[in-house]
Amino acid sequence: MDLWGISYAISDILMHIVYWIFSGLLGLLPDPLGGFFDGIGLWFVSPGVIAFITMLLEALIVIIVALLNVIILIWVERKVLARIMDSRGPFYVGPLGFFQNIADGAKLFVKQIIIPKKADKFGYQIAPIIFVGSSLLILAAIPLSADFAVKDATGATIPGGILFAFAVFAIAPFSILVAGWSENNKYTLIGGMRSAAQMMSYEIPMLLTVASVFLLVGSFSFGDVVNAQQNIWFGIPLFLGLILFIACMIAEVERIPFDLPEAEAELVEGWTTEYCGMRFGFFMFTEYLRGYAGCGIATALFLGGWIGPDFLPGEIWFLIKAYIVFVVFVFIRGALPRIRTDQILDLGWKRLLPLAVLNLLIAATFKILGWF
Repeated sequence: MDLWGISYAISDILMHIVYWIFSGLLGLLPDPLGGFFDGIGLWFVSPGVIAFITMLLEALIVIIVALLNVIILIWVERKVLARIMDSRGPFYVGPLGFFQNIADGAKLFVKQIIIPKKADKFGYQIAPIIFVGSSLLILAAIPLSADFAVKDATGATIPGGILFAFAVFAIAPFSILVAGWSENNKYTLIGGMRSAAQMMSYEIPMLLTVASVFLLVGSFSFGDVVNAQQNIWFGIPLFLGLILFIACMIAEVERIPFDLPEAEAELVEGWTTEYCGMRFGFFMFTEYLRGYAGCGIATALFLGGWIGPDFLPGEIWFLIKAYIVFVVFVFIRGALPRIRTDQILDLGWKRLLPLAVLNLLIAATFKILGWF
């Protein structure tokens, strides 16, 4: 049974429980109240309502699974980065320090939330909601397999899921700019402006690499792209595109060497300087969540997604590939220093953009020759 079938069964049970409450209990009241509640109960078990609840439950399950993987990825980064620095990393809390992340998160949740006096209250409070909410939307669009995906009653996934994911990805830099401005701090404002400037340098090359995949497949659906890689992963003929996409995605999720909006050595903590407690914890967790989403998109576009030998489920193959991409992110973080703002602008416009155009021409050549 796929994710839709499981979610539908759960939704059907829940809605019939609600129906029993309204029609079986409240429906016993004298009319007109009894008839009113009986009508509400019948509405809850209608096919449209059950299908809607099923889609919400699907998205919730996908997001919960992604959040669990993010906790694992944080632990993986701390251990791998520690080994790069000839250290052990966390090892006190839980086996091999696995529960250290949970302990750190609990510590942030119990800290006092302080809002600066001169901050713009609305922008200060709405920016974290936009940042976290948009990142969760991305996860709902990325399938772990053909069965583990958000679908509607007809079995169709999100149309144009790839475009949807990148459109939602582009929301984050604006929420960062709002956060940096609303804190009324020169360091946070610089961090927010850096985020906006950085986005202009990598967004076009990244979208051109996605366009090269679209040329070969003719669809922006994650399922169609993965199914087109049954014989060969696109990361092999479009190896240049894979490298460019990983570089742009590192800039998208603001990891070293492209973490200019934070830049602890220059801007204290960048655009999150004036955030504390739970809000700061949400920002940090969401950055890893966006990193996981970026690794998942790279896996689907260039590494065959959930395609693999049959001795493991497709979902496991997808996660293995995504974890490998994330380890590459970690090695890059441990090996490279942070670059300057002018350097990332030069890199994006003078290096990544021409190479992305070249990769697009390579994909067009493959298509013209009939190889795909």
